[in-house]
Amino acid sequence: MFDVLLCIHDQHNEWFVLLAAVICIISTMSAVQLIRHARHLSGKAAARWITGAGLAIGFGIWATHFVAMLGYDPGVIAGYQIPATALSLIVAIAMTTMSFAIAMARPNVSGLAVASLLGGGGIAAMHYLGMSALELPAQIHWRSGYVIASFIAVVMPTYPALVLAVRGRTVRGGVAAGVLLTLSVVLLHFIGMTAVELVPTPLDLRTGVLLSRDSMATMITAGSLCLLTTCIAVLAMARRARLTLHATERDMSILVKGITDCAIYMLDRDGKVANWNAGAQRLKGYAASEVIGMPLQRFYTPEDRAEGLPERAMTTAMRTGKYSGEGWRMRRDGTRFWAHVTIEKIADEHGEHIGFAKITRDMDRFKEDADRLKEMTGHLDAALGNMHQGLCLFGADKRLLLVNARFTEIWKIDFDVHLPGMTIEQVARTALNGVTCPAGAQRPIEEMRRLFARPAADAGSTPEILEFGDTLVVSMVSRAMPGGGWVTTFEDITERRRSDAKIAHMAMHDSLTGLPNRSSFAHWIDAELEQARHFGHQLTSVMIDLDRFKEINDTRGHGAGDAALQHLSKRLLDVLTEGEVVARLGGDEFAAAKRFKDKAELAGFLGRLENCFATPFGPEDNSFYLGASIGVAVFPQDGDQREQLLNNADLAMYRAKANVGERLAYYEPEMDETARARRQIANDLRHALDRNELTLVYQPQHGLATGEMTGYEALLRWEHPTRGFIAPDDFIPIAEETGEIFRIGEWVLREACTEAMAWANDLKIAVNLSAVQLSQSDLVQVVHGILIETGLSPRRLELEITETAIIGDKLRALHLLRQIKALGISIAMDDFGTGYSSLDTLHSFPFDKIKIDKSFLLRSQTSSQARAIIKAVLALGQSLNVPVLAEGVETLDQVALLKEQGCDEAQGYYFGRPGASPSLSIGHVVITGSADELLRAASAA
Repeated sequence: MFDVLLCIHDQHNEWFVLLAAVICIISTMSAVQLIRHARHLSGKAAARWITGAGLAIGFGIWATHFVAMLGYDPGVIAGYQIPATALSLIVAIAMTTMSFAIAMARPNVSGLAVASLLGGGGIAAMHYLGMSALELPAQIHWRSGYVIASFIAVVMPTYPALVLAVRGRTVRGGVAAGVLLTLSVVLLHFIGMTAVELVPTPLDLRTGVLLSRDSMATMITAGSLCLLTTCIAVLAMARRARLTLHATERDMSILVKGITDCAIYMLDRDGKVANWNAGAQRLKGYAASEVIGMPLQRFYTPEDRAEGLPERAMTTAMRTGKYSGEGWRMRRDGTRFWAHVTIEKIADEHGEHIGFAKITRDMDRFKEDADRLKEMTGHLDAALGNMHQGLCLFGADKRLLLVNARFTEIWKIDFDVHLPGMTIEQVARTALNGVTCPAGAQRPIEEMRRLFARPAADAGSTPEILEFGDTLVVSMVSRAMPGGGWVTTFEDITERRRSDAKIAHMAMHDSLTGLPNRSSFAHWIDAELEQARHFGHQLTSVMIDLDRFKEINDTRGHGAGDAALQHLSKRLLDVLTEGEVVARLGGDEFAAAKRFKDKAELAGFLGRLENCFATPFGPEDNSFYLGASIGVAVFPQDGDQREQLLNNADLAMYRAKANVGERLAYYEPEMDETARARRQIANDLRHALDRNELTLVYQPQHGLATGEMTGYEALLRWEHPTRGFIAPDDFIPIAEETGEIFRIGEWVLREACTEAMAWANDLKIAVNLSAVQLSQSDLVQVVHGILIETGLSPRRLELEITETAIIGDKLRALHLLRQIKALGISIAMDDFGTGYSSLDTLHSFPFDKIKIDKSFLLRSQTSSQARAIIKAVLALGQSLNVPVLAEGVETLDQVALLKEQGCDEAQGYYFGRPGASPSLSIGHVVITGSADELLRAASAA
């Protein structure tokens, strides 16, 4: 503190210090007045006054610093760099302006704290930038303690100064704010100057043009005069504006206070009472001194306050300019009165919002009168208002006496139309003005008017239906009244008619696609069969079943499946012509029919149906194809009754589905026997597991190089109680079609794993996976659960799958196989070389084994092509480092061929036929190169 006093006394001229203080006080006082004036404004007007305050104090602070610097005697000749000097002025104005803007926008503690830091920082930045502009033959060193103290000294007074400037309302508070801002500037300057230590150095004259102390004094003097003039002018304008506002408020106050019939008072922008007239004091019981500053919510009932009614009223007035309403209000003594309230938004001459004008009228007497009238007519209004029928009461003079609201709703009559007193003809015309009679309506408009306005003598109790297409259907009943009048009631039955029509449509159409359903299709077929028998033409019945549609629902979601069905239905409808129909029978099953005279017409019809599946479905970036199997039966040769015709078309469809590559099949008589047999097998297969008819047999697999047994393949067998042995090739496809394969496949896997756990060594167990099982969404969880349940190591389980099973949805299938492989389970490609085998699949998935189909081994002795395929597959396995197992090995020559080509493993009758559970005795067999030893090894196995 002593160093600061010495700096002021020894290094500064007292007169310049005094002048700097005067400039600082003028600028800070002006800025405070400008900020306070901006509080009453908003938007651009407030921004202009805040900017003016920033300019005033920014230039004043800058002038204060450099005037004080003119009185500073460093003991050497000094000058000022122009760029740094100008930059210090810009920084002072910009940062103080931003400080004032933040303080005005957020006048809370945090906002004022940020504003004080920004304002104090701006003053400090101006000071030290100004000091950097000082050029003298010495080097300035800063004492860090005083630098930090100067920053604290400038920020500390700035916060209370901003609080007094923004929140304060008294003159004393404004003066205090200006003094505090002046104090912050003065403390910063002198503490900052105390931090200066000068170390003499040679003056560098190459620093550019410098301002001398005289030039600086001239500039500051001119600027200060301009500042003083500007502040005086601005403050004069602010004073005139305040005087004008005060005069306006005085005039308004005189006018308002003179009215005693209703409460008239002003609210500020925050919804607080700004003034109070005599009418308000009489109505609400508060004196003006008690109510000024009270929030609007005080006059509302607790219930209205809880529902936020005051806030909604202010929001409406702010948004629309005016709010009007009625409700209960509170007096000072707690009593309530019924009030009509108007709140209007008030703006100044610049359009800036300054508050609200509120008028409250006591409506207790009017409400009492209204309540009495309502009580007198309440029963009648309740009866008429709750009627679901429109009612008109006509007098003997044929004029309307009474009408209810439901009548105007039915006929869409405007509420401002006064109906009582009209004649029946006028009522009829008024009602029909809003009604149009579309082409095909049951009665013309003139007939409607006649029925509507018929004489009283014709009135009866029989309903009359007035139909105006499907837009309006009205049931009208007239009843005579004593004295010559009558009552006519009107019931709008349009929705009832629509509901009846909708129910009738839903009963005959599919809800998803809008196509005729099974019942509607059957009716169409019956009608067409009658026509065909009478006129001698032919009729075709077509059954369409979508292929693998369940996979689309499983992989893409039911939404995509439904969208595909809707799109397909639209395609089918678009290709139909006269005498053709298409229907959805349920799920993924459709049907179509056509009457025709020759085969060309039938071929054209079937071609159009097939083309509906030729282009993909779904969005362009995620499209897919829908396949379909189509069966055709023709009347009269394939059946003369509907059920027979449809059943035969269904049999033909199943033939198309069973034959790969055949999408369309015509009915043939022998299909009946085959279908009956398949249905019987499917029915028996559902009970085969429960009846213990299914068993597993195990065929050994051997390594050809070592002769050791490597494992067994589990094979499924079905011993039917009456049919005997049924080959897997006969019942597995049926199990896949019916979905029974999921239950059977899970049973096979569990039984095989349980059996393998009983073996005394680490032999593997191989289990086949069906193509349909790959569409099972929880396949990985099922396999994992069985391994946990049985305790079998995943390394001992090998799942075999054909590439045909993968090809349907390759990406999904390979994704499932990768998840299974991640469990540690081996994956083998079965029947390689047949069907869809491709190198791309081997490249897409790291199979653990390739199995050569047995058909190649059976033909290896007679077909050079078969031997070439065997050699190629073995070479491929060696190049990919994937073991190869050959199936169907039956002869020693086949063993020799395989060993010669480097085959890894083999299985077949040569090594052992499939047998029952091998858990009782498992031996290891060594196969050598001689024929005798191989035979002995095979016998031992």
